[in-house]
Amino acid sequence: MIPKYFFLTKGVGKHKEQLQSFELALRNAGIHYCNLVNVSSIVPPGCKLVSRDQGLKMVQPGEITFVVLARNATNEPHRLVASSIGVAIPSGKNHYGYLSEHHSFGQTDEAAGDYAEDLAATMLATTMGIQFDPETAWDERKQLFKTSGMIIKTANITQSAAGDKNGLWTTTIAAAVFVPAENGKLLKTSKKVS
Repeated sequence: MIPKYFFLTKGVGKHKEQLQSFELALRNAGIHYCNLVNVSSIVPPGCKLVSRDQGLKMVQPGEITFVVLARNATNEPHRLVASSIGVAIPSGKNHYGYLSEHHSFGQTDEAAGDYAEDLAATMLATTMGIQFDPETAWDERKQLFKTSGMIIKTANITQSAAGDKNGLWTTTIAAAVFVPAENGKLLKTSKKVS
């Protein structure tokens, strides 16, 4: 049950019903046909980040699919909502990484994404004993984390949207989707067929 791959995706949906707006956001993200199970925020050692296109080829309709999901919604016209997933991957193949989910109001893609990425990197850094001042700006800490040689990758995926002007529900999602090792065979098969 330890995934070997994960991918990042995002989406937005608008509808008069909140649940339907969530479904449309899942469709936009390409994961609407999976049975999603929310999990906490650990990237297993050696779990490889693949592109959204590669990842979507490895999941199947109806599959129980583990995700770290950020979700936000509003029916207030013009209210800005954002959902973001932050990623921090360690350099050591035997060490686990972190994912963070962030949901906010009034933040741009960039602000919400930086926050989520900072949160994931900070959680990883503290488990690895990297010393830093939490009040230092994210850009400075990001540089410190990378120069330490212990964190090789940080990233985020963020979806923001303004609430529909007519008061429809507007839902944003961002997700890290885990894929089991055996589903990697689907990717190899789909490459041969192409």
